[in-house]
Amino acid sequence: MRILLDSNAYSEFMRGNHGVRALVADAEDVLLSAVVVGEQLFGFMQGRRFEQNLAELRSFLARPYVTFVPVGPVTADRYARIMASLKAKGRPIPTNDVWIAAHAMETGADLVSADRHFEHVDGIAWVRVSTE
Repeated sequence: MRILLDSNAYSEFMRGNHGVRALVADAEDVLLSAVVVGEQLFGFMQGRRFEQNLAELRSFLARPYVTFVPVGPVTADRYARIMASLKAKGRPIPTNDVWIAAHAMETGADLVSADRHFEHVDGIAWVRVSTE
């Protein structure tokens, strides 16, 4: 299985969440969107452990089964389609999450996230994880 971690799923993985760790362990490929990496970096800047968190992120990205996914033209197309669909339904979600969903759609990965609003995004496989 190929999975794409949302920001909260990456954070839960780093906190030792057993459900997320099991998903990562069972996955053939683990993807991190450029948007997720940006969200993580911003969060690190707001905290007191920037260097430690940055080192842990770099170490995670260096694992052979982890792939960084940049934003490109296909992602932009998927973003536009998702935004149009959500607007037509009257179901907006945070903009960054639309980009993350677009990456999941583009890569064919299951999106791992605790955010319930992904249930409104057509065309993605969403694995909801608990943060408790």
